Amino acid sequence: MADIVDHKTRSRMMSGIKGKNTKPEIYIRKLLHKHGFRFRIHVASLTGKPDMVLKRYKAVIFVHGCFWHAHHCHLFKQPSTRPEFWQTKIAGNRERDAVNIKALNDSGWRVLTIWECSLKGKTRIEETELLERITTWISGDAPEYEIMGHE
Repeated sequence: MADIVDHKTRSRMMSGIKGKNTKPEIYIRKLLHKHGFRFRIHVASLTGKPDMVLKRYKAVIFVHGCFWHAHHCHLFKQPSTRPEFWQTKIAGNRERDAVNIKALNDSGWRVLTIWECSLKGKTRIEETELLERITTWISGDAPEYEIMGHE
């Protein structure tokens, strides 16, 4: 299927997609802040520049978009235009995620990944359950945890 807009328009549209301070990320930040958690955002000295760093708990949080990280849920659909480009791009994101998580774990940081599908769409998790899962992980000692939408 051909793209419905020309190359120049598509390029402009794609360049406008933000990599940080996204709506899902801001939602999680507001939720945690409202419940007393204090954190730093996008700490460049840490591998992968995590979305949130809770130094007190030696924990970092990534809020991943399901499309950009090829999450296996209803929000990810492989683009039909330029499939080679997208496969390479998304595979690179996934490989970088794995390397970053390993490096953070190896340096003593615990890593929470919150997927976009847990925040919106038909598999969305209610705010109280989401907060419970996040706070339980933060106060625990599990090195890694993922929160994804209900299947």
